[in-house]
Amino acid sequence: MEKTEKHKFGLIGKNISYSFSRGYFKNKFKNLNLEQYTYENFDLETIEEFNSIFTSKEAIKGLNVTIPYKEEVMPYLDQIDNAAQKIGAVNTIKVDENGLTGYNTDAYGFKNSIVPHLQPHHKKALILGTGGASKAIAYVLEELGITYSFVSRSGKKNGFTYEDLTNDQIEDHTLIINCSPVGTYPNIEEKPAIPYQNITKRHLLFDLIYNPEVTAFLQAGKLKGATICNGLRMLELQAEKAWSIWNNND
Repeated sequence: MEKTEKHKFGLIGKNISYSFSRGYFKNKFKNLNLEQYTYENFDLETIEEFNSIFTSKEAIKGLNVTIPYKEEVMPYLDQIDNAAQKIGAVNTIKVDENGLTGYNTDAYGFKNSIVPHLQPHHKKALILGTGGASKAIAYVLEELGITYSFVSRSGKKNGFTYEDLTNDQIEDHTLIINCSPVGTYPNIEEKPAIPYQNITKRHLLFDLIYNPEVTAFLQAGKLKGATICNGLRMLELQAEKAWSIWNNND
């Protein structure tokens, strides 16, 4: 009986044909000879469509959540893990006899991918963007004792607008993390509108985007001698953390 039981997983988001998660888990299932395991994208026009994905005969065991639903999905869940509650965003859902439980594995992925690159002088950070992923980044920076300010078009969360940023502020914040979608494929020529001229070799630029591998944001930093890191390792780590959660190994 165990052999024929279906294990269905998936990703909820909007306009997600590019999905990292689907390719990653399909390869994982293939490499582990898990023939009864499937992973599909659930491209939802609005979060109100969320409950409709559970109407199929195949029971869903777990979900990943991406833009723009990491915050919007939370009211639909039965329980939320403490860390995800503190962060205010969910990117992993476990489905079992307890219902739907939300977790955040972005924080784990980000922390373990950025720590190897941090230097003692990386004490102040700019977080570009204020979406669901930026909340996990802020949570990790607090854990690491790094002060941060958000940068967005509106300047919300008591942060800066892009127009506010001065050369001195760029010089002062030697860690800059892009959590916005600016520069992702196919718009690979675009980059966040910050003063790049004052980036130095003391800077670390981290981009959550992984496609392209070196975004225009990272390339601009690289030309100034900065250390650069894209989001691929973070995605791999958060995917493995989600796998652990789904399989009760966490």
